[in-house]
Amino acid sequence: MSGVLRTVNRILLGLAGLVLLCLGGGVLAAALGLSVPTWWPWSGKHDVLLSEADRTRWRSEGWWWPTVIAVLAVLVVLALWWLLAQLRRARLAEVLVDSGDGEGALLRGRALEGVLAGEAGALDGVARAQVRLTGKRSAPQARIRLRMEPHAAPQEALGRLSDEALAHARDSAGLAELPAEVRLKAVKHRAQRVN
Repeated sequence: MSGVLRTVNRILLGLAGLVLLCLGGGVLAAALGLSVPTWWPWSGKHDVLLSEADRTRWRSEGWWWPTVIAVLAVLVVLALWWLLAQLRRARLAEVLVDSGDGEGALLRGRALEGVLAGEAGALDGVARAQVRLTGKRSAPQARIRLRMEPHAAPQEALGRLSDEALAHARDSAGLAELPAEVRLKAVKHRAQRVN
């Protein structure tokens, strides 16, 4: 998602900059008395941006207000989507591993997520594990979701997760610490019949 978000940000910023540059240049040219195209709405220093006739032109048409409201609603929804996408935590692409020679090495974040999820999913009582790394590449944080089997003991599973899976990931990546936020959820299952 971060690649898509980065592309959308660049396109939106580029379009906004181009529109503002063209409008500003046209208004400046008209204000300085330079020649502007015949279709340009402002042609002199004393021109207004919207005349009385332009402001009231479409009010009597039946399609005008529904169209204005629909366009504004779409713009609000797109702006909210963009804002929420900006606030969303990005997935960590790589983790900086201290190799001891002062250089360091880069470990793909998805690789560490996969190994951590595999080891967490293999714990007794865990049906499925999902791991997402966030934070900085030199100080990653793990967000773990565990789907627990009906017979599982959550306290035991959390202890083993901390002592085994997280400890192995922390040690293998050469990290001083690997803070984790763990969310547990029970797997839905059918009631068993007793004969």
